[in-house]
Amino acid sequence: MRRYSYIAVAFIILIFGIIVVPRIVTRIQEADRVDTTRLSAEMPLAFIALNGEAKRVPDFVFTNQDNRLISNEDYLGKVYVVEFFFTTCPTICPIMNTNMKRLENAFGNRDDFGIASFTIDPEKDTPAQLKKYAENLDVFSQNWHFLTGNIDNIYDLANKGFNIFAGINPAVAGGFEHQGYFALVDKNGYLRSRTDQFGNPIVYYLGIPEDEIEVQGTDMLLEDVRKLLENE
Repeated sequence: MRRYSYIAVAFIILIFGIIVVPRIVTRIQEADRVDTTRLSAEMPLAFIALNGEAKRVPDFVFTNQDNRLISNEDYLGKVYVVEFFFTTCPTICPIMNTNMKRLENAFGNRDDFGIASFTIDPEKDTPAQLKKYAENLDVFSQNWHFLTGNIDNIYDLANKGFNIFAGINPAVAGGFEHQGYFALVDKNGYLRSRTDQFGNPIVYYLGIPEDEIEVQGTDMLLEDVRKLLENE
């Protein structure tokens, strides 16, 4: 009789381990993820350091969709978001700019908010082409500039100035490779971001959906732009 009791107890423990323990582990993992996200959102935004110094956006001058010259100085006094894209991109750019529209819808009426969209295909993306693209996006902000110019200068700005990769690759769809990142810049021209669970800056915000992530890059960016606008 005692033998059967041991078997029954062992069976109950086995069922508990199969059904209940994974649920507990999942809840703990989910709680950790949520708590980490909330903690990072509540902390001051980090400066992105390079060689021990806070990194500023390098000087640039490019032509926008209205044939106006726009420089980094036009963004001083504004919190702004930077991306690298091209108008004929068949892959991630439409998704990126759908998400960028969320930022414009939230902050586009403010004089102290802006967006800088640099084309990596300046040969095709003339001011007229960029104007048509902006109109198709229904852009209303006076501070969302779609910028074109010398290809070497644009690629230097992307790869060296922001460390966001952009390159020509005829083997991929659209003929160009680039990362779907957004960069956040404060009113003084410094790159900023929230930190990860280890206290390290995340540096960039992914402008396209990321699987199995509860809080997407654009969601974080909406919070962090508001934080810079309200507190700095």
